[in-house]
Amino acid sequence: MTWQPELMFAEPETNRRPTQAGRILEHLRAGNRITALEALEAFGCFRLAARIHELRRDGWGIQERTVETRGGKRVAEYSMGGSDE
Repeated sequence: MTWQPELMFAEPETNRRPTQAGRILEHLRAGNRITALEALEAFGCFRLAARIHELRRDGWGIQERTVETRGGKRVAEYSMGGSDE
């Protein structure tokens, strides 16, 4: 009989880094609002609208409103519930 090594299977990885969408969702669920520029700065996310689309597709109730920046540009701001201040 020949020796055969014992097979070792790794445990499922549970300490995986959250996805951009997951981190954005956590941010929104904490009661925060976010714009594309804020998402870029905070999460390195260049496509906030795409991440919001994914979250909405998964059933999250994310609201959108248009806000004006200090420079006069109009941008989308996303939030989860609450008042539109």
